[in-house]
Amino acid sequence: MSVTAVEGFVAAGIAAGIKESGAADLAYVGTVDGEPVAAAGVFTRNQMTAAPVVVCREHLAATGGRSAGVILNSGNANAATGAQGLSAARQMCATTADALGVSPESVLVCSTGLIGYQLPLDVICTAIPSVVAAASASGGDAAAGAIMTTDTVPKTTVQSADGIGTVGGIAKGAAMLEPDMATMLAVLSTDIAAEPHALTDALQRGVANSFNTLTVDGAESTTDTVLLLSSGRRPAAPDALDDLVAAACRDLAVQMADDAEGSTKTVFVRVVRAHDDAEAAH
Repeated sequence: MSVTAVEGFVAAGIAAGIKESGAADLAYVGTVDGEPVAAAGVFTRNQMTAAPVVVCREHLAATGGRSAGVILNSGNANAATGAQGLSAARQMCATTADALGVSPESVLVCSTGLIGYQLPLDVICTAIPSVVAAASASGGDAAAGAIMTTDTVPKTTVQSADGIGTVGGIAKGAAMLEPDMATMLAVLSTDIAAEPHALTDALQRGVANSFNTLTVDGAESTTDTVLLLSSGRRPAAPDALDDLVAAACRDLAVQMADDAEGSTKTVFVRVVRAHDDAEAAH
């Protein structure tokens, strides 16, 4: 069940009509009651930042790190789309917020696919109420399938510590994979209670030794986003949270490497006798 293996979250994936193939292309991951919870994000450092990344940063800052859910589309990255692209990303959030009964700032947005094309906003916004309504505790795999682009298989993970908590996740990514993230989206969920700053710290540490060490073709994308939401259904456990987020990120990163576009081999590089991770990275 991936991202919905965590208590307190629902998800869905549907075909909205963005992709000419008719494949699933719109996903939603959110809280079971539609209420905002603690959230964090790590994003691309590419200077040509896509509109959804800009909007996610704005919304996390405006809410102090709280979100009710994430709306995601594939088939179009909404990147290099200027002011119209920013307006489209904000409208996706607003339409999702209307369906949930929350403020637009309580919704995060991700897009992946072709760069330089305006989103078919009418198509997406018409379908958003349907994908939100379809969200269920069994919808994680459907959401994972709906964010695929050149991926050949969905990418999901569930990492648990008995009696402590769980981290679940979905991701996509198959090309333009370079250290400091990749052409990738990932949404992680946890039931371990944590404030937004603690989630951010755990996510940054988890990304540092997983997605940020992955390379396929040396090209960092405009849309790279990893989001983490906590339902807070279980007591705080900082060490376990760190370990489970790191394990989830690593699992998803390895799946990306194995499914990289045009790849036939996955190579792991082990550095020995370095004083610390920073020295090993160089």
